[in-house]
Amino acid sequence: MTAERNIKLSIAFDGTDFNGWQRQKHDVTIQGEIEKCLATMTNCQTDLHGAGRTDAGVHADQMIAHFSTTSGISTAAFRKGLNSMLPYAIRILAAEEVPLDFHSRFSAKGKQYQYSLYTGEVMPPTERLYALHAPFYLDFDRIRECLDLLIGTHDFSSFENSGSRDKEKESRKGAVRTIMVAKVDNLDKYRYNFTFIGEGFLRHMVRNIVGTLLEVGKGRRTVNEFGHALQAKDRSAGGATAPAHGLRLIKVLY
Repeated sequence: MTAERNIKLSIAFDGTDFNGWQRQKHDVTIQGEIEKCLATMTNCQTDLHGAGRTDAGVHADQMIAHFSTTSGISTAAFRKGLNSMLPYAIRILAAEEVPLDFHSRFSAKGKQYQYSLYTGEVMPPTERLYALHAPFYLDFDRIRECLDLLIGTHDFSSFENSGSRDKEKESRKGAVRTIMVAKVDNLDKYRYNFTFIGEGFLRHMVRNIVGTLLEVGKGRRTVNEFGHALQAKDRSAGGATAPAHGLRLIKVLY
């Protein structure tokens, strides 16, 4: 009998045409597409476990996932075979055999996300699917003051959308998460990237934070009001959810 193997995949994808990461019965998803190809290669149903979930329209430079198999297919052949069958919007960057106790989600130490803005009056067509068009004045000094408030360990309930977790289950963490990096960089005259690195993120947390930061930048909230929203632990205190297409998972930390 062939021994069980644990295969880790590093995956990049353009999320534009997919209904998010998680397998769904009637919609095309990243996980679903890869699992279909794995079933073809191994001749059996194979469950792929991701490091987390991404929403429809969100992109990834490096999502990590793993699957168990007794197939003798080499890791190089898995990478090559999957890429030959998958749509070009999904690429397997690497495949490697890892210890059986490795879990893409539970072994992760954190994640890095990026949210991109383009503030010029006319949006370049090649960027329309990967950055939020924000053609208005933004006070980035005030936005940076708010970003500083996010560093550390906080209850992020004000930036948590429903479905983030099962609130009926007891958990010591609840909505408490630790953020190590929260910053915005000006790449050129019109392009800005927000970077968030944390040990974990709630559903829509980054998008809700960015949406609230934009309200501060536009003068609709003060820095103090942003701080009060964070402390309120109430989603109604936070701002609007920024669109998904500006968000990118940069990497999973192990």
